[in-house]
Amino acid sequence: MSEARTTTDHDEIKHWCESRGGHPATVDDGTDEVSVLRIDFGEPDEGLRRIEWEEFFEKFDEKKLAFLHQDTTEGGEEESRFNKFVSRD
Repeated sequence: MSEARTTTDHDEIKHWCESRGGHPATVDDGTDEVSVLRIDFGEPDEGLRRIEWEEFFEKFDEKKLAFLHQDTTEGGEEESRFNKFVSRD
């Protein structure tokens, strides 16, 4: 079983996301504000708006978040895209 790991390292987060085709995004609330953070893997989801990594990490640090992620699927043979934002506390 693949275990999930937590990090706050910006380079590690960016590498993990980009190696899986992910891009930083926010929930599109109809404004230009960056609110809820997400990773956009290019699947149809009109509720997301892509943002730049700089904006993403600014909000990530402001909200004192950590990135919980899994490297491989449960069987350990495939790359996992499981991720979640959690509190650093």
